[in-house]
Amino acid sequence: MPPASKRKSNHPTRANVKSSHVDCVRSASNKARRKEVELGDNLFYSYANRSSGMIDPEGIEALCSDMGVDHTDVRILMLAWKMNAEKQGYFTLGEWRRGSEALRVGTIKKLKKALSELEKEVWTSQNFEDFYSFAFRYCLTEENQKYIDIKSICELLDLVLGSQFRSQVDLFTEYLEIQDDYKVINMDQWKCFFRFCDKISFPDLQNYDLSQAWPLVLDSFVEWMREKHKPTSA
Repeated sequence: MPPASKRKSNHPTRANVKSSHVDCVRSASNKARRKEVELGDNLFYSYANRSSGMIDPEGIEALCSDMGVDHTDVRILMLAWKMNAEKQGYFTLGEWRRGSEALRVGTIKKLKKALSELEKEVWTSQNFEDFYSFAFRYCLTEENQKYIDIKSICELLDLVLGSQFRSQVDLFTEYLEIQDDYKVINMDQWKCFFRFCDKISFPDLQNYDLSQAWPLVLDSFVEWMREKHKPTSA
């Protein structure tokens, strides 16, 4: 007599239930993400120039005004960094999506709130150096440009480093404004000034060694500083 066949159970197995749950969660997550992207795109187009298809300087000022943030606020530069924006004063749709998706924002209210968290993110040691280098590149507005004029550098230093290294920035910009040897600053000099602020004892400059590989502009600044603070004879 043949063995009785086993009837297949119609009840779902634990594995099937788990798989179904994962699929539902994934579907809901994808739907929420698509909604978030849609909201972000709508926000972008509400500020974008219809002709260029980009948010231009006028659009950025309108965006800042709606957030209650000055367009010269360092957090707007941080936002450009998060988007990895290429052209100063302009955001493309791709750049906007990159930033808004990373920050998970689709409304002005959420974007304004996200700026505070973005600021904390930038100030971490692993991010700040990258942001600092980006700030210089972002100000290279001409094709093949490699230098930034002294006036713009002083303004940028105040914006990017002023809150962290107030004394160093104030004295270095004072020196740059009165000296006649340097008309522009390049990326290497820019990056070395941050290393100077981070590593050199200030204002005594005791661990600054002129024989080390510092840019000449910093050697000149240190000599000016030492002369400026030299004790006067009675």
